[in-house]
Amino acid sequence: MTPPDSNEMLLIRHAPADHGGRLCGRTDVPAILPSEANLAPLRGWLSGCTRVVSSPALRCVQTAGALFPDHARPTDNRLWEQDFGAHDGLPFSDLPDLGPLSRAALAAHRAPEGESFADMAERLRPLFDELTAAVSDGPLAVVAHAGIVRAALGLAAGDVATGLLFEVAPLSVTRLRCHPGGISVVAVNWAGPGA
Repeated sequence: MTPPDSNEMLLIRHAPADHGGRLCGRTDVPAILPSEANLAPLRGWLSGCTRVVSSPALRCVQTAGALFPDHARPTDNRLWEQDFGAHDGLPFSDLPDLGPLSRAALAAHRAPEGESFADMAERLRPLFDELTAAVSDGPLAVVAHAGIVRAALGLAAGDVATGLLFEVAPLSVTRLRCHPGGISVVAVNWAGPGA
């Protein structure tokens, strides 16, 4: 596979979270990093990235460190996962069933004391605009969460709720091409070279 183009933003979901069967939006849990042999091909493919930014969550910081050991990896609080409020830390089996909600209603839904997916997307929007405008001197890597990747896809599509159509696998790459006319989606859930 050819390396990413200089006008690409690469949204990388963190490696699997050591969540213990509980929802961890703002709960800070470590990543379960793959073996060096499994990580090396993706690290090599990403080696041309000129800038890296990460969520401050431990699982993202650890993933960024494993993928970009020779880069500065500043963090940005706007890249935190959705705040699930009172639901954060609950066992998955105790979470309410939101399946019957429409996409628009799901995007607007807030857990008690939390933020909605739409709120998170609005939190992300200024940074997303800054980053897409800055992609020109080489590929830019963003290490964050599934919710952030979905929100970015919704922002790119011009409809935040559309981002909820996507499932985002751990340690996958979503490739966005940034150009003067807007943003195009190159790939979603790409697992790296040889995958």
